[in-house]
Amino acid sequence: MSASTTTTAVRLKKPSWKDPRLLLGLLLVLASVAGVVSLVGAADQTTEVYAAKGPIAVGERLTAENVNRVKVRLGDVEGHYVTAEAGLPDGMVAVQRIGPDQLVPRDSLGKPDALNRKPVAITIDEALPEQVAAGSRVDAWVALPDARNGFSEPKLLLPGAEIAEVTPGSTALGSSRSTVVMVLVTDEQMPRLLGAQANKAKISVVWNPGGGTS
Repeated sequence: MSASTTTTAVRLKKPSWKDPRLLLGLLLVLASVAGVVSLVGAADQTTEVYAAKGPIAVGERLTAENVNRVKVRLGDVEGHYVTAEAGLPDGMVAVQRIGPDQLVPRDSLGKPDALNRKPVAITIDEALPEQVAAGSRVDAWVALPDARNGFSEPKLLLPGAEIAEVTPGSTALGSSRSTVVMVLVTDEQMPRLLGAQANKAKISVVWNPGGGTS
């Protein structure tokens, strides 16, 4: 047998499992697969949390009827939201308005006795700015009746009050002319507002774009 034939035979020899080049190749393939699996797993690290189906008003409880379960990637902020794994909190109500499709923050919930604001209906006869909607802030001005069958100079009663709900009102004939605005009022502000309503004061609301709280 010639030297060239012997060399060819050696080159065509079936590789052995002990061949370091084969082992190195296998290690590279395994490392590549592990990297891809890790990347896919990291990209799919979602958490199932609750999101509001529609607006959830202050004082409203969270139920299966007013929330959806959604999967989102939250990362380090996961602890700030109510997760499906923890379940709907028992005996808790919204202490701030939660907008439609908004994820439910943990700090938006509390015990009913923690509520420091209560909704009060104010009937407004004049047209409202389109910005006056649930969640917006308004200043409520009150003008008390005077002795001349008119009204005294308006005074600011509720600065930066939050609107809980806005619904069209109606006259006795059914024509929609007035608007009922549900305003969140603190216990300290409540006597003045109820007193103004009892004295048939004229109450007007002005959109407060600055959002200053009362």
